[in-house]
Formats: sequence, structure tokens, C-alpha cells
Amino acid sequence: MGGVNTPIDLTAAFAAFDQAWSPRLAARVNDYDIRLARFAGEHVWHVHNDTDEFFLVIAGEIEIALRDPDERTVVLPQGSLFVVPRGTYHKPSSAGGAQVLLVEPTGTLSVGDDHDEVPAHVDATTGHALELTS
Repeated sequence: MGGVNTPIDLTAAFAAFDQAWSPRLAARVNDYDIRLARFAGEHVWHVHNDTDEFFLVIAGEIEIALRDPDERTVVLPQGSLFVVPRGTYHKPSSAGGAQVLLVEPTGTLSVGDDHDEVPAHVDATTGHALELTS
């Protein structure tokens, strides 16, 4: 995992994997993971009861459907960031595919504390190691 002495090129990092909804652990800041994820299609409705979730769109565009309490959707083009407050059900998606940087407490499950049935294309994980070649 990247640290102070190991810069990470985001272009190379995203080129190192292609599986959507399967975040890679790029770095750790205190007790938080910096995760890189590819979004394609729809994720699953889920909620993180005890933590906010930070999204920064590196490439592409995403939508995040929210139930807060009424249902609405926010659109995040490239270069945009958004924080989903803890306790808010949400469902990320990307029709055209996107590269996203996420910040979450270490060990946070990608499908939250409560979620709809997890479809086969969604990886329920706390993150995978980012493996870069030299």
C-alpha cells in the first residue's frame, strides 16, 4: 500500500485492474482507506450506519441515488466530489463507466451495514490490495 515514500500514479493504478465494484486499497491515512474503484452499471442500495462516504470522480461520470428521506439523484461529472452522510441509503451507478476515489474507515464493507441482495457483478469487500508493476 502506498505511503509517504511511494507516490502512486492514478493513471497507472486504474490501469492495473478492470473489475468494476471491486475497490483497490491505494493508501491509508490514519484509520482511513483511500480506495480506487471502477464503476460500471449499478451497484446496490446500501447504508453505512456509522460513517460518511466520500466520492471523488477521477474520470467519467457517476450518479448516486439517495433516500434522505425522499429519493433523489445527484450527478457527479469528472472532477466532482460528494459525501454521502452516514445513515443515508444510497446506490451509486455509472452508465458509461467511471474511475472513482473513495475515502472510508479501514474495514468498511463496500456494500454497507445493510443492503439489498448483492448481485454477482458486485464484490462485497473491504478492499483488495492495489498491485502495481514497475
